[in-house]
Amino acid sequence: MTRRPGFPARFDQGPLGQAPRARAPVAQSAVQSPTPTGLGLDSHAIRARMVQRIAAQGIIDARVLEALGTVERHRFVDSALVNQAYEDTSLPIGLGQTISKPSVVARMIELLLAGTQGRLGRVLEIGTGCGYQAAVLSRVATEVYSVERLRGLHEKARENLRTFRLANVHLLFGDGMLGYPKGAPYAAIIAAAGGEAVPAAWVDQLAVGGRIIAPTVLATGQQALVLVEKTPLQVRQTVLETVHFVPLKSGIA
Repeated sequence: MTRRPGFPARFDQGPLGQAPRARAPVAQSAVQSPTPTGLGLDSHAIRARMVQRIAAQGIIDARVLEALGTVERHRFVDSALVNQAYEDTSLPIGLGQTISKPSVVARMIELLLAGTQGRLGRVLEIGTGCGYQAAVLSRVATEVYSVERLRGLHEKARENLRTFRLANVHLLFGDGMLGYPKGAPYAAIIAAAGGEAVPAAWVDQLAVGGRIIAPTVLATGQQALVLVEKTPLQVRQTVLETVHFVPLKSGIA
């Protein structure tokens, strides 16, 4: 039996499939840190206004709203775009990728949390990007494994997340289409890129009773969120609203 990586080590060396080098825990989880109440973009009030706008769009899960109100999104945005950090918009983060709209992050995480109490268990994120969604997930899950195929973004996410000191987030460089079997089974899997189908590897690594939320290309050519639910008897897929995400790709770069 393959032994799962020891919590809370971080893995940030080498592609998946090679033995990653474990580092010491970053520090105590930000879950225990006080909410900053500084001025300007560090102000709790500016995040609270963003949360109010998202709640007005129909997001009602208090766990999601609390997480969005805690994580400082401007720390994940390039300095030239920092004044747009708390607008409900996607923004470029380099290498042809984007940070998702806060409302989309909220919607996807709320779908994963539906029907659960307290925190989710272990979550697999496909597409770390700049690290923002991983930081939000860290507030609602006990453990987050996040895979990024682009080394430049993997390194950027490491740097962005360093100040948050999240002991329950593990960053991995590798092919997200393969998932991360060493951390399986996962209570939930969330993808920040859309392919023509949900990869079988993700379904295999999902625990019974777990959920996957991922953008998927439909026969019409449009992208839509697809919710996958794994029961003891079947795997059920539900097509939800249309979205626009970057394409899901295999390999590393």
